[in-house]
Amino acid sequence: MESKQNSTALEGKIALVTGGTKGIGKAIADRLAQAGATVMVTARNQPEETDLKHHFIAADFAEPGSTDKIVNEISEKFGRLDILINNAGGLSSPGGGFSVLTDEHWNNELQLNLMAAVRLDRALLPKMIEQKSGVIIHISSTSGLVPLWEANMPYGVAKAALNAYSKTLSNEVASKGVRVLTVSPGGVRTGGMESFLQGLAEGLGITVADLTQKMMDRIGGIPMGRMAEPEEVADLVYFLVSPAAAYLTGANYIIDGGNLPVVK
Repeated sequence: MESKQNSTALEGKIALVTGGTKGIGKAIADRLAQAGATVMVTARNQPEETDLKHHFIAADFAEPGSTDKIVNEISEKFGRLDILINNAGGLSSPGGGFSVLTDEHWNNELQLNLMAAVRLDRALLPKMIEQKSGVIIHISSTSGLVPLWEANMPYGVAKAALNAYSKTLSNEVASKGVRVLTVSPGGVRTGGMESFLQGLAEGLGITVADLTQKMMDRIGGIPMGRMAEPEEVADLVYFLVSPAAAYLTGANYIIDGGNLPVVK
């Protein structure tokens, strides 16, 4: 088996990872580059590190013009795109259920966790169809499958919509040479997860440890006894975009340490 350092399975491929400067996105960008891909990453702000490994595009998906900016830069610098990882997303609305959620909360979650991917796919798919090849991965969440009203109602709803959209899109473009897949992580040990737990714990007046245990109990526990590391999610994404997964499309791959309490 090839080592990560020596693998060249993605040699010559051009990849874009949105939200690719930290957490899961950074791990994915690094993993694709290890396999030989030329990687572009987007984020709202310039990363703190001065020696960037990947080509950086500043883009805020809350701004309507961000998609055009990304497409233009890809066209000017590379002329094509082979792999699109729609990883940008996040939870910005408060916990507490329906009564604390405004239209703005709902709209913000839908724009970031659904419509950002829809707009970027719409802009980049025509070129993939023209070249008769391409892979699109939507990074979703097990929250789209296991609703948690007290913690992330609109986020979970937006991710559920992303799951349905991804499956529908895969059916449309499979015959055109483009594969579309979904990856749904459970709890992942990232800085964003730590900040989310800290903020929610403060709002509830309990410790992060107590909140974490409460959340684990609420979703039935994690049989493997821990959260995933970002690199573990990245390894799954790498496999799905690699030639080894050439017959895979339309599926939602759960990576949650065995947590999901249903047969899917």
